[in-house]
Amino acid sequence: MPSPPPSTPCLSLLLLLFISSLIGVSHGGGIAIYWGQNGKEGTLTSTCATGKYAYVNLAFLNKFGGGQTPQIDLAGHCDPTSGGCIRISNGIRSCQNRGIKVMLSLGGGDGSYTLASRADARNVANYLWNNFLGGTSSSRPLGDAVLDGIDFDIELRSTKYRSTKYWDDLARYLSDYSKQGKKVYLTAAPQCPYPDSSMGAALNTGLFDYVWIQFYNNPQCQYSSGDISKLTSSWSKWVASINARKMFVGLPASTAAAGSGYVPKKVLTSQILPVIKKSAKYGGIMLWSKYYDDKNGYSDSVKSSV
Repeated sequence: MPSPPPSTPCLSLLLLLFISSLIGVSHGGGIAIYWGQNGKEGTLTSTCATGKYAYVNLAFLNKFGGGQTPQIDLAGHCDPTSGGCIRISNGIRSCQNRGIKVMLSLGGGDGSYTLASRADARNVANYLWNNFLGGTSSSRPLGDAVLDGIDFDIELRSTKYRSTKYWDDLARYLSDYSKQGKKVYLTAAPQCPYPDSSMGAALNTGLFDYVWIQFYNNPQCQYSSGDISKLTSSWSKWVASINARKMFVGLPASTAAAGSGYVPKKVLTSQILPVIKKSAKYGGIMLWSKYYDDKNGYSDSVKSSV
């Protein structure tokens, strides 16, 4: 006995699947933002209350390793030496209650951070666990809130402190703490030339959840004068080479936010995103920084397309 013909809903579903196969799958994403380097960018609580961001990186812990006493620098927001940054705990919890992941960013373009040995990496991991994550300490700089993870923004160019070794060990030690209960998310902001000169080995561990690649201040792999090819080619290389859960396109939020590499909003939404969103690893975009995003309204203009 012949089977009955497919019902109308079944035909509609088959047609939709066929059309999707022709046009390619487009993956949705979120926006990651760096907060902490300008006292005029608003509080952490107000940043998350905008509803624009899915991830916030607190920038930066820029002094650690090599026997140094670690120090966080949140610019004009608070003074950690007097305990003034403890109140940031309220902002962290407010963000997390909204489903936003909050990471402490290590490094940045200035500071005195390094890893001198594998034992040094272990010591730094232990410090981070006890002072910012799920451990305990009598002197937690940001108070008792437990951050979601650690962001690696290792780009120091000073020959005195620059270290290209042991970041992979730090990633492994931090990842091991996930076994104690709450997952420790690992994120990274490598420069777009592949492989990253400082974090290549660390990224090859496959332990990183989110990688927001800096497609700026690097002419060989960034957008320039209407040409998106260098950026998209570099993106393809990164996606094919790194085993990370999600990858993000890192961009300056305004022309003043970086020396070069600013992508006009329309170029991002109409030319770049349609290409990179085809990757199953696409996670969204990262912007430097909250202050410049406020000035230029970048996330407001592109959020619906991300």
